[in-house]
Amino acid sequence: MGRRKKEPRSVHRENIASAASSLFMEKGIRLVSMDDIAKAAGYSKATLYVYFENKEEIVSYIVLNSMKKLYNYITSALEQPLETWAKYELICQSLVQYQEEFPFYFQMVLDNINIDFENGQYLPEEKATYQVGEDINEKLKGFFISGMEKGDLRCDLNVMSTIFHFWGMLSGLVQLAAAKESYIQSTMGFTKKQFLEHGFQLLYRSIENRREEL
Repeated sequence: MGRRKKEPRSVHRENIASAASSLFMEKGIRLVSMDDIAKAAGYSKATLYVYFENKEEIVSYIVLNSMKKLYNYITSALEQPLETWAKYELICQSLVQYQEEFPFYFQMVLDNINIDFENGQYLPEEKATYQVGEDINEKLKGFFISGMEKGDLRCDLNVMSTIFHFWGMLSGLVQLAAAKESYIQSTMGFTKKQFLEHGFQLLYRSIENRREEL
């Protein structure tokens, strides 16, 4: 334990959050206690409270980390020097990859995020999570505006509304494909990849600027 005490606070918080994440995935957040987390992380319960005040703070910390991971995925896709359609495909693929690698985190970033910071009754991680979400929206806003300016996307789009609609539809499609993979295969004859590609194409066509063919 002596070596542990010398480690930075951030290392302890990450160790605890990692153990908590595994328990949350196995049992669900509601059924996991601070005792469970302390035991899984290899800490005494008293030591656990040195790094997190309660389970809600641990959950907020995990949500923040998940949002940061999503930001990195989205940013990596948007920074590629590609045309609008190809970049859109890469965004979709990055969401699929994120869901496959971090299914629990993917679900968490879809849950309700606190946006009320007026009364001071919030955790620092909650405000940081909100800011990461706003940063993602700004990245996506740039993508849509660029596509509209190039003539690839419809010029009548309400950008922020489109971002939220597409976020809901894309994330829902990714979740559906993951949860119903066997059903999709047996009833449609589509692999998960084929089903997603078809869905992504349908969504893109709804915002695509269809130029008149000469």
